[in-house]
Amino acid sequence: QVQLVESGGGVVQAGGSLRLSCAASGIIVTINTMGWYRQAPGKQRELVATISSTSSTTYADSVKGRFTISRDNAKNMVYLQMNSLNAEDTGAYYCNSQRGWSTSWGQGTQVTVSS
Repeated sequence: QVQLVESGGGVVQAGGSLRLSCAASGIIVTINTMGWYRQAPGKQRELVATISSTSSTTYADSVKGRFTISRDNAKNMVYLQMNSLNAEDTGAYYCNSQRGWSTSWGQGTQVTVSS
């Protein structure tokens, strides 16, 4: 059974930083495409960043240059380093894994950026 558990969310002032973590079990992060998505109140869930099995990364235009996705193969974890946060980054952040037709989601962690 796949389990993705996010942590690291919280309240931060604009311009600050947070690092989100995603602990994976039941899958191996190195052979899945792992991603972070976010959902602001009243908005659809959107892609933030992904890292593929070949370590290729993609980012939403709104976070390029500020966010970095990475993974720790030994710990089977994925991270999202978020710098220069602004109010538009507020939302629930979800860890996602994809391999073929199989996709899984974590329960989410809340990030609130105060101005």
